[in-house]
Amino acid sequence: MSESDPTPENGASAPEVTSDAAHVDEAGLATEPAATELAATESLDADTTTVFRVVSVESVVFDLSDPSPQVHLMETGAPYRHVSVPIALPEAQALDAAMFKVAGRRPSTHELMSSILETLRADIIAVRIVRYDQGVFYAELDLMTAKGREKFDCRCSDGFILALRQAVPAPILCDEVVLAHFYV
Repeated sequence: MSESDPTPENGASAPEVTSDAAHVDEAGLATEPAATELAATESLDADTTTVFRVVSVESVVFDLSDPSPQVHLMETGAPYRHVSVPIALPEAQALDAAMFKVAGRRPSTHELMSSILETLRADIIAVRIVRYDQGVFYAELDLMTAKGREKFDCRCSDGFILALRQAVPAPILCDEVVLAHFYV
């Protein structure tokens, strides 16, 4: 399925990638803008559109005065907002290994899942942080499979690790509302 297909087989609308800087070539086809200029929008129903901003994992930090490690995410385009997501220590270690492409002597759970996805030819379209509620971040894993597009609820940390474990890292998107929550 291409990004221009209006709906996959399961009826969900595919995300539309938009940019103020999109260009049209001689054939009338839109060309991809720079990655820092991307914002994905997804129509959830007829009345609302959710805007997702591309973020990158900047670092994983464990401060001994804080009970849990923090994943620092930075928006890839202006205004370059950032957000810190708390995760558990084992996931912080797994995320650090994924960031630096370190493989264990035996496959970790995330390495195993990445191998399974690759073998089944399922591609991670994106990991999305979809909401923040009472101190908890909620995410979803968006996959393209042979059966069509599938979305799964997931912990942010698992989504980040799987996205970074791909041969070509999958984009991590954050709902504009979540980013705005930290920048009132």
